[in-house]
Amino acid sequence: MKIAVAVHNGQVAEHFGHCEEFLIYNSEDSQATTIPNPGHKPGFLPNFLGDLGVQVIIAGGMGGGAVDIFSQRNIRVILGAGGDAQKAAEACSRGELASSGDVCRDHGHSHS
Repeated sequence: MKIAVAVHNGQVAEHFGHCEEFLIYNSEDSQATTIPNPGHKPGFLPNFLGDLGVQVIIAGGMGGGAVDIFSQRNIRVILGAGGDAQKAAEACSRGELASSGDVCRDHGHSHS
């Protein structure tokens, strides 16, 4: 399973779209790589990660539009996570990480 974690300073990012990078964790071989966030544009990141073969996305929070696109692509969304990004990915691969389901409705920034 390929798991992506939105990361800020090594921790699970509070907001998916504004993370510094994504940790891509492969549960088959326990290998992790990071890729820089290519930019926050509505609808772009869910498709970008989906095209990389990601099956699960982990973040502290995320807007409803992104959640909808991930759902349409059959990518599981785990929200409300925090702490060390690598540990979150490992916990997810063991089935030990649950989503709070909280979706950002008003997150105080524009999507220009």
